[in-house]
Amino acid sequence: FLPLVSTTWHSNDDDVYRAPPIDRSILPTAPRAAREPNIDRSRLPKSPPYTAFLGNLPYDVTEESIKDFFRGLNISAVRLPREPTNPERLKGFGYAEFEDIDSLFQALSLNEESLGNRRIRVDVADQAQDKGERPAG
Repeated sequence: FLPLVSTTWHSNDDDVYRAPPIDRSILPTAPRAAREPNIDRSRLPKSPPYTAFLGNLPYDVTEESIKDFFRGLNISAVRLPREPTNPERLKGFGYAEFEDIDSLFQALSLNEESLGNRRIRVDVADQAQDKGERPAG
């Protein structure tokens, strides 16, 4: 008769082997909230301006509602282009400029979040296009 080999997984001390309970407070509550945004940091500008392109904006959006959307971030300017033929009407996109790279990075994590009744697009603004000049080289 062979003695039973004691293997750890037969142990009665099952507290040790139970996975720790999941801390629900660290799980994302909104679709992408509080998670590292899936952004290639190499796409971020190396120097100011740190500008985000905002697409699919509701036509009744205001600079204040944009600032509120990005509350907590260091936002320095909001530009909302208007239709030349109808200055009352926004074009449905705009730009938000941030004081630091981290604010821009955080802003990008809000891509596809809702503002008003729209899921807005937040992306890195094309620097050259934004300034109306072509990059050298």
